[in-house]
Amino acid sequence: MTAKETSAKPLHNLNSHNQQDVRVRIAPSPTGSLHLGTARTALYNYLYAKRFKGKFVMRLEDTDEERSEERFTEDIFAGLKWLGLNWDEGPDIGGPYAPYRQTQKENHYSNIANQLIAKSSAYLAYETPEELAALKEEQKAKGQPPRYDNRGRHLSQSHIEHFIKEGRVPSVRFIVEEPRTVIWPDQIRGQMAIETTDLGGDMVIVKSSGIATYNFAVVVDDVDMKISHVIRGEDHIHNTAKQLLIYESLGAKPPQFAHAALIFDNDHRKLSKRVHGEKAHIDYYRQQGYLPEAIVNYLAQMSFTPADGREIFTLEEGSEMFEFARMSKSPAVFDLQRLNWFNGHYIRSLPIESITERCMPYLTGVDTSKYTDKQIQEIIISVREGLSTLAEVLAATRFYFIDKPEINEETKKSIFTNLQAKEVLTRTIQELGKLPYGDHKGCKQVIDSMGKELGVKGKELYWPLRAALSGATQGPDLGSIISILGAERIKSRIEAALASCS
Repeated sequence: MTAKETSAKPLHNLNSHNQQDVRVRIAPSPTGSLHLGTARTALYNYLYAKRFKGKFVMRLEDTDEERSEERFTEDIFAGLKWLGLNWDEGPDIGGPYAPYRQTQKENHYSNIANQLIAKSSAYLAYETPEELAALKEEQKAKGQPPRYDNRGRHLSQSHIEHFIKEGRVPSVRFIVEEPRTVIWPDQIRGQMAIETTDLGGDMVIVKSSGIATYNFAVVVDDVDMKISHVIRGEDHIHNTAKQLLIYESLGAKPPQFAHAALIFDNDHRKLSKRVHGEKAHIDYYRQQGYLPEAIVNYLAQMSFTPADGREIFTLEEGSEMFEFARMSKSPAVFDLQRLNWFNGHYIRSLPIESITERCMPYLTGVDTSKYTDKQIQEIIISVREGLSTLAEVLAATRFYFIDKPEINEETKKSIFTNLQAKEVLTRTIQELGKLPYGDHKGCKQVIDSMGKELGVKGKELYWPLRAALSGATQGPDLGSIISILGAERIKSRIEAALASCS
């Protein structure tokens, strides 16, 4: 049985929190680089916290000792900060509810687990990994779903003593009462209901290694940190049911829950590292020249639509508009072309000083010292209308920085063998002194006037010049190319083009 909507009475009374009480969190596991889905979850938490002047908390769920690495922690922190999602409390800045790493709370989790054992809500289970694996294989052979059969719930004292003598180290299991329906009002999906028979039997809350499991540690942490709202992906819906049972047993008021739709690709596959490789990670898009403003805007509107229907909004504007009622229940589809549209918008609309600065790391393969800072800005202006990402800037501007552009044989044959084209190029050299360098409109006007005198216009006038100066017949505005290159570069490039075609 799966999650379902219901009109039944909720298990817990989840009263609305006052705006001053809003505390949300992002709790990544440092077992991999920052995933797009994690970034979007962080974004929704951030927007909600800012909307109600609450606190956005960073917490590391780092109890997976085999897979957790500090480099992943650094990647997650760097990625969220690059997106502008700065937290108010966390492991790197502290706060009133420290510590913010689960590995620093192992004794605390054990103490809470012992309290549950003392009130008969949990018990010590002594099964070996081999016995649990055999149980799973037996269920598989019978066509049954894998689940713990609760065999350790009522062990006799003699059995316990026997297992201890064998040297078995127990885990702690939480009792999941069956049958029962766990019901809660989801802030995005509405009233939800999960049958406890679908939860896999009594669940481990502390492993035999002494490490608390996710569903237990997250409840303890959320209680400790006074989290008011848990905003996360819908893949956690069954976890929410398990966690509500633990909240109840602890006598703790649970937070409100909001489960956002997951992110899929165009083929309806969940976005993942296994299927999509590094393209599932934020850092891939940073390296490819996507702007954080564009990614934030795109991720926000994947499942959230402002009341006024706008598509373009800043992080600050999004926080003023964000509300659960405007969240979609349908799966979100990651569309690269759509992201490119957002990115192109910000490349064209942000201040040129900012875009130029952000483009510079992508121009390390050329010598930019040949131009002034103002000319570099003019170069970026000349090409940014055609850019989808900043990484494209090198290919788009390379001809400005090399001694002379490469002109392919097909272009030479189709354009420069024309006597009229050679006349345009020769006449341009003669007109170099009349060109108002630094004024792209003025340069274009001089070329147009020259064309009138020669009786040529359109591609017969522009293509020979474009090809000679940039190596291609398409690209930036011709007036901008001429204005930026200057007389000396124009003369040498046209002469080289004429010589190669003579």
